[in-house]
Amino acid sequence: MASPKAWPLEPRTIDINVTLTVVISDRGWRSPADQKGQEKGWLESCMSMPTREPPCVQFKIGTLVMDRQSSAAQTASPTSSGIRPHRRACADGYESAEEAFIRLIGAEDLDGLARAHSSLVLEFERTLNKALGAAYGEADGDSNVAHLFAQRALYRIYRLNLFWYDDLARYANERSVYLADVRERIEAAWQPWEQAQFDSATLDAVEVPRALTERVAADRDPPFSAEDYFFRNEMTMAGYRRLLAIASLDGLVEASQLSRILGGASNPVHAKLTRLLLEEYGFGHLERKHSFYFAKMLQEAGMHIEPEAYFELVPWEVLALTNQSFLFSERRGYFLRYIGGLLYFETTVPATFRHYLAAAKRLGVSQAGSSYWTLHIHADERHGRWMLHDVALPLVDRYPRDAWEMVLGYD
Repeated sequence: MASPKAWPLEPRTIDINVTLTVVISDRGWRSPADQKGQEKGWLESCMSMPTREPPCVQFKIGTLVMDRQSSAAQTASPTSSGIRPHRRACADGYESAEEAFIRLIGAEDLDGLARAHSSLVLEFERTLNKALGAAYGEADGDSNVAHLFAQRALYRIYRLNLFWYDDLARYANERSVYLADVRERIEAAWQPWEQAQFDSATLDAVEVPRALTERVAADRDPPFSAEDYFFRNEMTMAGYRRLLAIASLDGLVEASQLSRILGGASNPVHAKLTRLLLEEYGFGHLERKHSFYFAKMLQEAGMHIEPEAYFELVPWEVLALTNQSFLFSERRGYFLRYIGGLLYFETTVPATFRHYLAAAKRLGVSQAGSSYWTLHIHADERHGRWMLHDVALPLVDRYPRDAWEMVLGYD
């Protein structure tokens, strides 16, 4: 592969509104005001790559708005030894604590260090408590930075559930009691905050088949928004590359969470989910695997194809969605919520990716370089039908008292 090109940065403001259906959606996750009445829908932090100053990113639910803050245009380096801390976003002591947590995850005896109250553990614990208070409680502090710190820490734990074909020593603490405790404490603060955004009592009373069918009908081919027109007609190549960078966190390991729910008993629902996974994984052919198409798209754009190479660009809202998928797929009691979320994504991807494909064509991206969009436009129309008629609706009959959780997962 040719060496990656530098990202071109234009000497003007770049305004981009992008619906990131793969990793973020304007219906699948909302960020309403917190208990102090401050809007959490925006993340305004200038994100840094390892070797260059990038544009400033403002992230709003369902949209990506970018402003150019620097004229530097050095080539971004991939994270060759694991994911590194986000240096400029992790201010006010968060950077040092994140580095401490990375060192702890790689330590030979993490649980021993925790029992001994090592300095690294104490530093991380102080900052974690501060972050949880600022993000999900009443404590003072920058809630956006606190969210980012908490979601990064949680992601670093969840990612140990997957295999990355890297140094086996990196999994030494995959069953650490201390990491399990950290995960549960973050979830205990984060999940009630998420749940507070929904009226569970109302969802509990919905007619689930009708609710899911109506949502799918509305989301399958929605009317164009102003953001959709902007994406199709005005987004620059720099903005397009930024979209690819953020979406690559999921796109290069696509369907990994789905694989986590397929062990166990067999039935028609399980068979359909297995077939969906097999299509996502190219039926065992690497060149047909959907993540392979995403890598080709990155390569065409002169970008790195290593998983997590652009981790430092990912806003906390996107990490929260990824972590939510990890949580739902790892907890068997949340199976129906995972199914609802998967139904949403398989339903909405074709309409959203048509905008991405239109932008790619306008920007002169080759057919091979946009084949990931084309593939999903066609495949996910079929997958959406499968998810509704062969998975979700049969599960309503199997779990009549709990089926409302699929609506919660969808919303």
